[in-house]
Amino acid sequence: MKDRKNKEIRETARAAGVRLWQIADDMGVSEATLIRKLRHELPEAEKQEVLSVIHRISEREG
Repeated sequence: MKDRKNKEIRETARAAGVRLWQIADDMGVSEATLIRKLRHELPEAEKQEVLSVIHRISEREG
């Protein structure tokens, strides 16, 4: 099986119960845009931003 790009982001979101559409909404982009970005490994700064959004949503949603 092919190794998925941005595995840390996908696993963190799944473990926190956060959907990709929620991340996209919080970031102010469409879900399609986020999914396209995740097709290729993100630069470290952008990856950290997405992970921070996941944690923020997780805390907010409880």
